[in-house]
Amino acid sequence: MDISKAPNPRKLELCRKYFFAGFAFLPFVWAINVCWFFTEAFHKPPYSEQSQIKRYVIYSAVGTLFWLIVLTAWIIIFQTNRTAWGATADYMSFIIPLGSA
Repeated sequence: MDISKAPNPRKLELCRKYFFAGFAFLPFVWAINVCWFFTEAFHKPPYSEQSQIKRYVIYSAVGTLFWLIVLTAWIIIFQTNRTAWGATADYMSFIIPLGSA
């Protein structure tokens, strides 16, 4: 999608929609929001909607970073404690590895 041809109010509307869609446990949407609108928010000449777009881009980046940290922490904790948790961890797994580390 080429957002450079869209009018500035449409860019703001799209950025806002992607920001709020990220709250539906979709951090990937926040990452896309940051990628698509980063140049629009920080590298283009100033225009009236730019400050709001900048705010949504910053909040989307913070949300993406937060989810990245939480998911990484969960993966590390789960992988290191899977065998100690026994049957509870097996119920959480789709693929049950054989043996232990």
